[in-house]
Amino acid sequence: MPKLEIEQFPCLSDNFGVLIHDAVANLTASIDAPDAAAVTRALAAKGWHLSHILTTHHHADHTGGNLALKAETGCKIIGPRGEKGKVPGIDEAVGQGDTVRFGAFELRVLETPGHTAGHITYWCPEANVAFVGDTLFAIGCGRVIEGTPEMMWQSLQKLMALPKETAVYCGHEYTQANARFALTIEPENAALKARAKEVDQLRAAGKPTLPTRIDLELETNPFLRPEVAAIQQRLGMVGRPAWQIFAEIRERKNRS
Repeated sequence: MPKLEIEQFPCLSDNFGVLIHDAVANLTASIDAPDAAAVTRALAAKGWHLSHILTTHHHADHTGGNLALKAETGCKIIGPRGEKGKVPGIDEAVGQGDTVRFGAFELRVLETPGHTAGHITYWCPEANVAFVGDTLFAIGCGRVIEGTPEMMWQSLQKLMALPKETAVYCGHEYTQANARFALTIEPENAALKARAKEVDQLRAAGKPTLPTRIDLELETNPFLRPEVAAIQQRLGMVGRPAWQIFAEIRERKNRS
């Protein structure tokens, strides 16, 4: 089986750019395009030519480089069907159940709305990796802007159901602040306390905290743990529906 090469790099103030590459097919995709110059530098460093941009959602810090990169490389831009009119330069719109063929690999499209109304995730089962944009973060999740908390919870459940070993690439380096907040929701979580220390060490060394993994998030991310008894008790929401507890955690994070 060919190897899916993945190159992650920081850009803008706290975004991550990600390139994926199939050497056999000589294809390279940028997962979103936060900044054209940063993507171009990353391509040059690897000696890769951009063939695709895979857009997760329409926000400018994820699509700002689309038109310049398309003009420079002739790349094909694929993005969410629900945001077709908002993604600059889009050539192909995809939604739930669609697949994107990328050389030897198949990227399955999951609709994960909430942060934006048409947000999508690209999941590659063969490579055990998912590119989740701003739906899920390490120890966090995206702010619910265009959807509802119930919608966002349903989207997170789709990601929670992925194989536990799935590596997760997110759009931003928010992990340290997320960990501090998470400890206010579930301070007795030993795995979370250990992870928070590890995150502090990584950031002090100037290293990224991503990618994360589904199993790690299930153990330490309070947004994925509304059914935990200690969290329900701390919030005074014992027995309430999971999405309502999620909504309360998200609202507390908004105010933090």
